[in-house]
Amino acid sequence: MRSQTVFKRILLPVDGSSFSMNAAVQAVELARLSGGSIVLLHCHRPVPTALGEPNFQELTERYAREAAELLAPFRELLTRLGVPYDDKIVGGPTADVICEVAELDKCDCIVMGTRGKSGLESLVLGSVTHKVLHLAPCPVLVVR
Repeated sequence: MRSQTVFKRILLPVDGSSFSMNAAVQAVELARLSGGSIVLLHCHRPVPTALGEPNFQELTERYAREAAELLAPFRELLTRLGVPYDDKIVGGPTADVICEVAELDKCDCIVMGTRGKSGLESLVLGSVTHKVLHLAPCPVLVVR
């Protein structure tokens, strides 16, 4: 007898791209099938504390405004389809933040979009998806 994997808490990291929206559609379907919820995550560059005031505060506020705009269509999708969600905006190295949030929020799965670059491009540019696949504390569904 096989045990059925149920994804009750799904992490959905987004960057505002069409690839993220494709991942959102898949995450919604998983959440609906399992009766789960979504943790919507946007990660921005860290704000250097050495900026001092008022520069530090101004950059922090700018990142918050940009993140709110970026998250708006995802929030609208989740609300319209009746999928429960929490959202988070976190600064730091993207792949590390994704894996830390997955662990801290006890996520059962990460659903993320990828641009699907070739192996050589991925080696030269580095890949958030590649790093998440190696560090994630739970299964990762990569959506093109």
